[in-house]
This record gives sequence, structure tokens and C-alpha cells, in this order.
Amino acid sequence: MSRPAPRPASARPSPALVTFAAEVRDGLTHAPQKELPSKYLYDEVGSALFEVITVLPEYGVTRSEERLLTRYATEIVDALPADVSVAELGSGSGRKTRRILEALCRKRPISYSPIEISRTALQLCRRELADIERISIVGYERDYLAGLAEVSRNRASGEQLLVLFLGSTIGNFARLAATRFLRDIRAMLQPGDTLLLGTDLVKPVKTLLAAYDDSIGATAAFNLNLLARVNRELDGNFELAAFEHVARFNPDARSIEMHLRAKTHVEARVGLAGLAVTLEAGETIWTESSHKYHADEIPAIAADAGFTCAQQWVEKEWGFAESLLTAT
Repeated sequence: MSRPAPRPASARPSPALVTFAAEVRDGLTHAPQKELPSKYLYDEVGSALFEVITVLPEYGVTRSEERLLTRYATEIVDALPADVSVAELGSGSGRKTRRILEALCRKRPISYSPIEISRTALQLCRRELADIERISIVGYERDYLAGLAEVSRNRASGEQLLVLFLGSTIGNFARLAATRFLRDIRAMLQPGDTLLLGTDLVKPVKTLLAAYDDSIGATAAFNLNLLARVNRELDGNFELAAFEHVARFNPDARSIEMHLRAKTHVEARVGLAGLAVTLEAGETIWTESSHKYHADEIPAIAADAGFTCAQQWVEKEWGFAESLLTAT
């Protein structure tokens, strides 16, 4: 396959590309463990691959959450303030959000603001949800906190905000970082605003490993696409065949870690990052963590971040919790 034509020397990279290059440079020079931010897994190709992962028999997270939201959408909506608009951090395709939005729109017209760094995901979300009656969708191609700050500033006077943070994305943060992130969310909210938080629960290690290293290799392709994206967008020359996908369970952190492991000595460059990278055989690049929770620890975490846990719904077939947190 021929490589894309090089970027013209006169073309200035966008601010987003500059940030991408800086974070890749920081991550691949991090010692002793090289890493890449998991948020960059979700470009057009990555988002499509993740949609495949969500329907695999090994990966029960999405189906479990969809069962919860289908079963309890009306109950969740009844627990919300009467006049509410909705912002979602990391909407993805929007499929899992549909039940909540439909239940809200049965009561009154709703403004919905999906916040995504992936333009492809925002486009998928609009297509998925545009048929809901009485919904107004305004997407924000931003980082989570920058987008939420804008949505919160633009809300109508007297309007409460419901923030959706579904899919166990909070699990991508280390535990202390997760609490700090929830505090950052709280700082942008008003008392009485709400946050619906999805958390994947602790389950047998064999089940977890299978969910992140499936039999048809979709998760491996999803992970390897991160290096392919570096090649495409940052003038990199990683040889994808020199790497393999690895999923590990970290018992101390109660998390699954995804790595890309070099199968042989690797030398590569990333042009827009001004970086030369060397990996020895067996060395890894850490690309994602997914921390798992116990349902009964969520109220204390919420309290530490400035919320109260008003209600919680647990799906036991797979093991997933939705917690409705109220800003105090």
C-alpha cells in the first residue's frame, strides 16, 4: 500500500494536531514506561472499530449498560429536576444514550450537547439520535472539560444541567485522577445539577481479559490503529507488524491495561513531533487502562468530589452500575 503524500512544507498543522504531536512526544519519552493517551484511540477508524467491539460476545460492558438504561430510563428521568438540559462527555455513537433522551423528550423539548474529540463520533451521534422528536442537538468537538465549561456557560437562566458520563469511561482514569476529574466537573456545575456516572464493576479476571483481548482480534486492531494514526497524522513510520496487542490485569489497581508490545527491536520516527523512538524486543507502549469498581464505593468517591449519590442502579448479569450524583 502506498503511503499518503507528505504534508506540504508551507501547511501549518492545526492546534489539535500540534497538541496531538506534543502529547505523543511526551508519552513516548516517558520513563520507564512509554505511553500514549487513550483518547487518541478514537479517530474515524478507531471509532468504527470500537463499535464492532461493543457487539462482541466477550465485551459485555455496552450491552449491560444498555439493559440498565432501557429498564430504568423512566425512573432515572423521574429523579431529575423538571427543567433540565443534557450534556454528554464522550457520546460515542449515542446509541446507549437514546433511552434517556427519549424518556426526557416525552416530558418536554430537550437540548442535548454531545462533547467529543472525535468528529466522526459526533457525526455518528447526530445520525443515531436525530429522529428523536423534540430534541435539539448541538455537538462540541472539544476535550471533555472545555466542552462542558462552554455548555454550562451557555445554559438558559434557571435551567439545570444533567451531565452523562457513561460507558465506564471514568475507568480510564487512575483512581485519584478519577476523583480529581469528578471535582473538575463539579466546579463547572451549580447546586442541584446532576451527573449520571457509569462504572464497570469488578468481575473474574478471565472474563475481563477476554473482554479486552477478543478472539477475532477487533481489540487488537483498535489498539494498533493508534500507531497507524500516528503514522497518518504525525508523519510517523511505525511498522505495525512489529507490534502485538497485550491485555493485562493489574490486581493492585483493579484495572485492565492495554499495551502494544514490540516483537523485535524497533526504531521509528514521528516527524511532526520531532521524535526518534527506540523500543527493545518485549518493551511496551501503554495505551489504556480500564479500572473496575465495587458499586458500594461510588457514594464515598462522589462525596469526595462534591456530590451526593442520590440513587444507584446495578445490572448483575455482567456487572455494571449507573449512579445518579447530585451536585451539593
